[in-house]
Amino acid sequence: MPRGRRPDSPEALLAYLGRGADRAARVTHVEHLPGRDARHAPWPADLSPEVVRALADAGIGRPWEHQADAVARALRGESVVVATGTASGKSICYLAPVLHSLVTPPVDPVRANPPGPRRSTRRSAPGAAGPSPSRQATALYLAPTKALAADQRRAVRELAAPLGQAVRPAVYDGDSPPEEREWARAHANLLLTNPDMLHRSLLPGHHRWAGFWRALRHVVVDECHVYRGVFGSHVAQVLRRLRRICAHYGAEPVFLAASATVADPAASAGRLIGVPVTAVTEDASPRGRMVFALWEPPLTREREGGGERGAPVRRTAVAEAADLLGDLVAGGVRTVAFVRSRRGAELISLIARERLGGGPGVGATSPAGDVPAEADPGPAGRVASYRGGYLPEERRELEVALRSGRLLGLAATNALELGVDVAGLDAVLIAGYPGTRASLWQQAGRAGRRGTDALAVLIARDDPLDTYLVHHPGALLRRPVEATVLDPDNPHVLSPHLCAAAAELPLGTADREPFGPVAGELLPRLEARSLLRRRGDRWYWTRRERPAAMVDIRGSGGDPVRVVEADTGRLLGTVDAAAADRTVHPGAVHLHRGSTYVVRELDLEERVALVDEANPPWTTTAREVTDISVLETERSVPAGDDAELCFGTVRVTHQVVSCLRRRLVTGEVLGETRLDLPPRTLTTRAVWWTMTEEATQAAGVAPDALPGALHAAEHAAIGMLPLFATCDRWDIGGVSTALHGDTLLPTVFVHDGHPGGAGFAERAFHTARSWLTATREAIAACECADGCPSCVHSPKCGNGNEPLDKHGALLLLSRLWHGHAP
Repeated sequence: MPRGRRPDSPEALLAYLGRGADRAARVTHVEHLPGRDARHAPWPADLSPEVVRALADAGIGRPWEHQADAVARALRGESVVVATGTASGKSICYLAPVLHSLVTPPVDPVRANPPGPRRSTRRSAPGAAGPSPSRQATALYLAPTKALAADQRRAVRELAAPLGQAVRPAVYDGDSPPEEREWARAHANLLLTNPDMLHRSLLPGHHRWAGFWRALRHVVVDECHVYRGVFGSHVAQVLRRLRRICAHYGAEPVFLAASATVADPAASAGRLIGVPVTAVTEDASPRGRMVFALWEPPLTREREGGGERGAPVRRTAVAEAADLLGDLVAGGVRTVAFVRSRRGAELISLIARERLGGGPGVGATSPAGDVPAEADPGPAGRVASYRGGYLPEERRELEVALRSGRLLGLAATNALELGVDVAGLDAVLIAGYPGTRASLWQQAGRAGRRGTDALAVLIARDDPLDTYLVHHPGALLRRPVEATVLDPDNPHVLSPHLCAAAAELPLGTADREPFGPVAGELLPRLEARSLLRRRGDRWYWTRRERPAAMVDIRGSGGDPVRVVEADTGRLLGTVDAAAADRTVHPGAVHLHRGSTYVVRELDLEERVALVDEANPPWTTTAREVTDISVLETERSVPAGDDAELCFGTVRVTHQVVSCLRRRLVTGEVLGETRLDLPPRTLTTRAVWWTMTEEATQAAGVAPDALPGALHAAEHAAIGMLPLFATCDRWDIGGVSTALHGDTLLPTVFVHDGHPGGAGFAERAFHTARSWLTATREAIAACECADGCPSCVHSPKCGNGNEPLDKHGALLLLSRLWHGHAP
C-alpha cells in the first residue's frame, strides 16, 4: 500500500497487514460479520417540539426504533437501561428525555412526576426537606472516566445549541478549577461528573447543592457495564446514598443507563442502581461490515533469546501491535491500538513512531514541559499514546487532536474504550484479550462508528487464555457476553458507605431501605467499633474525619504517587498507590509520552517517585512473593476421590523482592536486581482445591515434581477463569504449595484481588468442574513439550515461572473428577 493511500475495504487492509508467508501464518482465524440496515420509528408524541427540532438540526430527524422506545419509556417515568451495540446512538436515548425535562417549564411539585411503575408509596424520611418548590428541572450525568464526561459536555453543547440558556451543562470533576466548580453550583442544570466526585464531594456536601437535588429529574449512568466487581459494588452503594439524599429533598429521579451488550442487562442495572429497570436491547441502528481477525505473533528466533527456563518465547503482543500500527498509519488509516497496561500504551506508541522515522508526537513536551504549537506533521508525529496518569491538559490535547484528525494512530488503554466520540476510525488493534467479551466488542466497535466497514484485529499475548482464544474462535466470537458480577451487600463495601451515609444525614430505620437487609446486621457492628453511635432509632457518625475520604471506591490504594523528574522538579504524572511498588520501584523503567525514565528513588510515605531521563535497551518487570493463610472455610465439596474443593476467606501477603530486566521487544530476561520494599496484606475470598498424597501418587506425579505441577495448574486455571467469571487475570491471584500450613495437603488457591472479595472466586467455586475441565483441555492442546507462556507460564508470576511442570499439571487436573466432562 503506498504511503498515505487508504484501503478500499477491510479485506484489502487485512491482506496488506498479512502480506508475505511469514505474516500470513500469523492470522489464525478471520470472521466476517455482516452489516445491517437501520430501522426507524417516529419520536414519541409527548417529546418537546423544541427538543425534536434540536435533534433534527443535529441530523437526527428519524430516530432508530430502540431510541424511540427508550425515550418513550423514560418520558413515562420508567428507569431504563439501553444495552445495544457500539455506535448505536445510546446517548440520544438519555439526552432526549433529559433535554425535554430541562426545557419544560416547571410545574406544581405535586404534579411534577408523572405516574408510572417507578413511583413508590413510601413516605419521606424523618427530617426530609419536603417536596421541591417549582423550579427548572436538573439532571445528573455519571461517567466512569473524566474523558467521557468531557466528551459528553461537548456533545450536549452542540446538540442543545438551539435551546439557548435553557440547557447549562458543566463538568464537575477532579480537574475542574475552583471557579468552574462555583459556576456549576450556581448555574448548571446538567451536571456531568463521575462516581468518585459524587462519593467524595457532592453527597458529603449535599447541603450546598440543595436546590439541585430538589429539582433532580434524571440520573444518567453511562457505560454501566464497567461497574463490576468491587468497583461496581462501591458504585452501587454510592447510587443508594444518592437516592437517599434525593428522597431527603423530595425528589425521586428517573435513572437512565447505557450499557454495552451484557447478559441480562435489566438485572445487572437493577442490581447496580437498586430500583427496577426496563431493558431496551433490540439494536435498530445500521452497521457496516466488520472483518475480525485473530492474530498470533510468531516465535522469536533462538538467537534473539529465550524465556525463563529456556522456554520458547513468542514476540510480544505490544511489539506486534506497534508494527501493525506503524503500517496502518503509513497507509493513512485512522487506527486505535488498545492495550491493557499504561506501559504497554507507551511502548506501542514509542516503537511505532520509531518505525515511522521518529520525531515528536502530538502534544509532545519539551524538556521544560512546554507543549509546542506545532507537532511534526510527518507520519511519526501523528502517533501518540493515551492513558490514565497524564496531566489534565495532556489528556485534553490528545482528545482534540484525535477528533480533529491530527492524530492517525493512537495507542490507548481502556481510558479511551468508553464512549468518547472518535468518528472515522478504519481499524482497531487489540493487543491482548481485554478480559471480557463485553470489553472486546466495545473496543472493536470503536471502528466504523458511522456505519462504515471496519477491521478489528485481536493480537494474542503469550499466555494461556489468549493462545486458547485465537485457536478456538467459537469461544471468543460466538459465545454470549458475560453477566456483570457485583455484590453490593459485601460487608467490606457496605460498611464504609453506611458510615458515609450517616455522616451525610443521620441514618434512621425509615430511610436505610436503599441499603438492603444486610445494613441492619452491620450497624451494631459499626457501633461496637465506635464508628457509629445510636440515639433512639437513628445512627450518627462519631468521628472528626470524613468517612467518604476513607473509602477508595476504585481500590487504587489511596492518593496516587507522583512521578517527578529529579533534576527539574517537573511533575510528569501519577501512578496508583497500590501499583507503586511494582511500577516505580528503584530501578524501574518508566515511560511517559515517548520519553524513557529510570526511577532513582521511591518514597512511599511522601508518595513521590523521583526519576531521571535515560534510554536503557530494556524494560523492567517486578517480581513478588506471595503467602496465603485460610481464615475460614465456608463451603467444601468432593472433587473426585481424595480431592476436595473449598471456598472461604483468606489472608494474602505480597512483597516485591526484585525486578527483572527484559529486552524491549523480545521479552528476553537480561538480569535481576534485588529490592527491599514493605509487604502488603489483603483479606479476601478464595477457591482452593486439595489432594491427598495418595491421590497425587495415583495421578502419577512424583513428590519432587509436585510443586511444579501444582504451580503450573494454578497458572493455567487463573488464565482460564475469565471465561467463566466477569474478571480478567489481573483481578485475581493464586498461590500453590505442596504442603500448605492450614490444609496440611497439596493445595492450589485462586483468590480475588480485592479486599473482602469481588465474587470471582465464588463464581469459580460454582463452575469449578467446567472451569477446571477447560483448563485441562487448554494445557493438553498446547504443542510445547515442557510448558510455555501459551499454556502454563504466567506473565505476572511472582516467582519467575519457577518451578513449572506442564505434564504434572495435566495429570493432577485429570485426576479431579477423573477427567470426565461436566
